[in-house]
Amino acid sequence: MKKHYHLIGIGGIGMSGIAQLLLACGCKVSGSDLKENRITASLKESGAQVFLGHNAGNIRGVDAVVYSSAIKEDNPELIEARKQSLPLVVRAQALAELMQDKTVITVSGSHGKTTTTSLVAYLLLEAGLFPTVAVGGILKNIDTNACLGDGKFFVAEADESDGSFLYYKPKYSIVTNIDREHLDYYKSFGKEIDAFREFLNRTDEDGCVFCSGDDANLREILKSYRKKYVLFGLKETSQVYPENIKLDGLTSEFDCYYKDKFIARFNLALGGEHNISNALAVVALGIELGIGLEFIQKALSGYKGARRRLEIKFKDHNYTVIDDYAHHPTEIQATLKCVANLKAKRSIAIFQPHRYTRTQLLLDEFAKSFDSIDHLVITDIYAASEPPIPGVSAQLLCEKIKEHKPGETVNFIPKEKIIEHVLGILKSGDLVITLGAGDIVKVSDELAERLQGKS
Repeated sequence: MKKHYHLIGIGGIGMSGIAQLLLACGCKVSGSDLKENRITASLKESGAQVFLGHNAGNIRGVDAVVYSSAIKEDNPELIEARKQSLPLVVRAQALAELMQDKTVITVSGSHGKTTTTSLVAYLLLEAGLFPTVAVGGILKNIDTNACLGDGKFFVAEADESDGSFLYYKPKYSIVTNIDREHLDYYKSFGKEIDAFREFLNRTDEDGCVFCSGDDANLREILKSYRKKYVLFGLKETSQVYPENIKLDGLTSEFDCYYKDKFIARFNLALGGEHNISNALAVVALGIELGIGLEFIQKALSGYKGARRRLEIKFKDHNYTVIDDYAHHPTEIQATLKCVANLKAKRSIAIFQPHRYTRTQLLLDEFAKSFDSIDHLVITDIYAASEPPIPGVSAQLLCEKIKEHKPGETVNFIPKEKIIEHVLGILKSGDLVITLGAGDIVKVSDELAERLQGKS
């Protein structure tokens, strides 16, 4: 492990986690990214050399280059690495190598991966099991997305977006759900389901998978699955399920049953039934690992969340500003249903569509996702390195929303003009939520800062 690794796109949430783990293992780490951010600053402090911009000279003297599917073939560092015949390692492959000699716990699924992985990681930390962790978001309890632990467990978020989760061979796997997502890569929903089937089959013979019993696609896969599995879900047809649910703003509580036997009542520091489902997966895993119920209760109640997951950016007696990563219709609907529990006088949503392909493929579903919102702002599509698709735009989505719900208050507003628009319409009692997987978080940060100055 005493090699020099260079990571192209080191400032991304997934790549930065690998960089942190490599540094903790004693490797020399360098990397490049187009922009500086909090992550690159933190990596510099930890000893990584970070280059601004991609340049062939950046990989001078390195032993291996790590990259993700987001890196294009014409990247000068990738071209130079091939010229030098350097080992090229994709992100998931690097993580899989770091997992060697560990008992691997992975979390995958179309929605809820980061929250569920974070909860698993925090549970094992609370139980004193000192896991190694790699999450696709910043776990607020430890203020990082990755850490090297002395224990036997390795907890990782398994990203299915490019099929790379098939590099992993976990002992324990959680799959939260399967939805029509990343069809730009899979080309068909059937191929996506096949990938999840293969992922489950890669779980150890003596391990266990935990799947949502509320998901019809997972239930269908499990009909032919011959290894051990546990179903969790909101319905009694699952082995682990809740009763007496109480939703209170952005928190909740529930009685948990395992095989129809009462286990305990849990207070969860997250709101929404979708997060109760995520928590049930963690409870099921904890029981399988023999972790005491007191640790599970403490972890669920003491969890501080992950950044950009229903994250409160500002709150006073007049206004509330929340930011969320939701960028798929299913996620948006679950998030807005949860936010409705806060019972604000009026709700204002600002949505930044993510990728032209997703907007095109799920246009009708997006149009039906904002019915609970009083005032909706749509801004330009965040391309995420995709080329534009003629005719696919934020304005098209606005038109579709108005077709679905005539009279809906929806406006297309360029990102740089959103703050002034929102400040111009804000009333006491309003809740503002920013939604999207791009850089819309900057809008919530600036709005919170402006409101902080007013209070």
